[in-house]
Amino acid sequence: MPNLPYSELPAADPGTPPLRSPQRYLGWLAGRQRGILTANAIFGIGWMVCQALVWAAVGAAIDHGMAHHSLRGLFTWVGVVVLLGALQALFGALRHQLAVTNWMHAAFRSTQLISQRLSQTTTAMTDEVAPGDIVTTVVTDAMRVGGAFDSLARFLGSIAAWAVVSGILLATSLQLGLIVIIGVPVLMALTTPLMRPLHRAQAQQREASGRLAALASDTVTGLRVLRGVGGEEVFFDQYAKQNALVRNAGWRIATPSAALESGQIFLPAILTVTVTFIGANDVQHHTLLAGQLVSFFGYTTFLTTPLRTAIEYVLAFTRAQVGSAKVLRLLRMTSTTTDPDSPRSWPTSFAALQDARSGLSLPSGRLVGMVSADTGSLAPLIDRLGRFSDDLEGVTLDEHNLRDLPRRTVRANVVVSEVEPRLFSGPLRDELDSRGGHSDADILAALEAASATDILDQLEEGLDAWVDERGRSFSGGQRQRLSLARAYLTGAPLLILVEPTSAVDTHTERRIAERLPSYRAGLTTAVVTASPLVLEQTDLVYLIDDGQVVAAGTHHELATSCDQYRRIVFRTDDE
Repeated sequence: MPNLPYSELPAADPGTPPLRSPQRYLGWLAGRQRGILTANAIFGIGWMVCQALVWAAVGAAIDHGMAHHSLRGLFTWVGVVVLLGALQALFGALRHQLAVTNWMHAAFRSTQLISQRLSQTTTAMTDEVAPGDIVTTVVTDAMRVGGAFDSLARFLGSIAAWAVVSGILLATSLQLGLIVIIGVPVLMALTTPLMRPLHRAQAQQREASGRLAALASDTVTGLRVLRGVGGEEVFFDQYAKQNALVRNAGWRIATPSAALESGQIFLPAILTVTVTFIGANDVQHHTLLAGQLVSFFGYTTFLTTPLRTAIEYVLAFTRAQVGSAKVLRLLRMTSTTTDPDSPRSWPTSFAALQDARSGLSLPSGRLVGMVSADTGSLAPLIDRLGRFSDDLEGVTLDEHNLRDLPRRTVRANVVVSEVEPRLFSGPLRDELDSRGGHSDADILAALEAASATDILDQLEEGLDAWVDERGRSFSGGQRQRLSLARAYLTGAPLLILVEPTSAVDTHTERRIAERLPSYRAGLTTAVVTASPLVLEQTDLVYLIDDGQVVAAGTHHELATSCDQYRRIVFRTDDE
C-alpha cells in the first residue's frame, strides 16, 4: 500500500473558513484537503477509465483473436483484460479508502470548527440555537458536508470515462461518438429542473428535524419537572405534531428525489437503446466488426455508471449545500467577548485581581471566601472576573485591565467552576484530566483533595471507567466532587469555586475544606460559599450585598463583628 497523503484528526489548526455562502465554504474545505482530494481524483479516474477500456480490450480480443483465428492475439488481449481488471481493483480500493478519508476530513473539520466556535462564544450560541439543533448540525449536517467529498472522485472519474469512451467512439464511428458527446450532457440537463425543488424540500425537512431534536432534548432534560407538574401528555402531543411535520417534509422530498433516482435508470437506457440500434445497423452494413459491436454494447451498458454517478454527485452536493448552510449558521455566531487588538501576555507573577465596582480584591496566593445572601446575585461579578463578558470596566490584573488579555489566555489562567456539576461521557481519566498531561498519581491526589477517592473505589475499571452522558450514573454529590477534582487538575493560577460543597454531607464537606488550603498552596483561590466549615479555612472573607463589598476580614473577625454575616453563615435569624 503506498503512502497516502493523510493528516491527523482532529486538525491542529482547523483554519478560518469563509462564511459568505455554502459554496465558498465547500470550496475552502476542498482547498484544505487538496492533497488527498487530488490523490483520490487520480485513483477515481483510473478506476473508471479502466472499466471503460475493458470493453475496448474485449472487442479487440474478439476481432484479433477469434475473427482472425490468432491464438497469440487472443491471449494478448485477454491478458490486457486481466491487467485492466487488476488495475481497476487496485484503483477502486485506493479510491474508496481515500473517499472515506475525504468524507471524514470534511465532516470532522466542520465539527471541529463548530466546537471551537462554541467554546469561543461561551453561552451566545446556546442562547440563540437550541442544544438539540446544535447536536443535529454536528451529527447530521456535518456528515452531509463530507458526503460531497466522498463522491467527488467518482464524479471526476465518470467525466474522464465519458471523455475516453467518446473519443473511442468518435475514432470508430463519428455518428456514435457525436451521439454520446451530445447525448450525455443533454440527459444530465434534464435533471436540472429537479434540483431547486429538491434543495428546497431538503432544507424544509432539515429545519423541521432540528426543531424536533430540540424539542426532544428539552423534554428529556426536563422530564423530572414535567412529571412533577403532570405535563408529560402535553409535551408528548407537541412531539407527535412536530414529528408529523418532519414526516410530511420527508414525503415532499420523495417526489424530486424519486425522479432523480428514476433518471439514473431511464435516461441511460435511452442512450443504450440508441447506441445499440445504430451500432447493430452499422454491423449489418459491414462498417463495424463483430468485436466492435460487442464493445459498443459494453459501452452503452457501462455509460449508465458515469451517468448514475453524476446524478448521485448532484444529490450529494445538494445535501452538502443544505448541511453547509446549517454549519455556517453556527460559525457566524459571535462571542459576547472580544479579544484586544494588542493583547498582553499573562504575567509570571501578579499582586491581585481586582474589581473596582464591587471593591473585591483577590490577592495572589491567598484563599478568599465570598459570601452573599443571594449567591445568584454574584453571577455578574464572577462573569467579570472570569472574562465571560466585555463589561470589564474596573476589572484589573495589577494595573492592567483584564480586557487587555486574550480570552484564551484568561481561560488558561482563570478557571471558574460553576455550582452545577457538568460531566461529559468518556473515560473518567480524560474527564478529570481535561487538559491532559497529568499522571495517575496527580489525578489521585486531586481526587483525595476533593474527598472523591471513594467514588473511584466503587468503579471496577478505576480511572478507565466510562462516564455516562451527564454523569447520570453518579449521585449529585459524586458529580460535584468529581467536578471539583477536575477544577483542581487545571492547576489554574486563579481558581473560582462556586458553592463547591453544596451537595455533600457535613463530614465530606469538612474533609474538602481541610484539604483545600494545602492542595492550592501558593495559588489564588476564591470560594463562593456560606459554609462555615469552608470559610474558617480561608485567609480572607468578603461579605457582598447587592454587588458591593460591605465587609471584609477573616471568618472569625466577621463572625464576631458583623450581624449580617452571622445571619447568612450561621443562620441565626429566627432559626
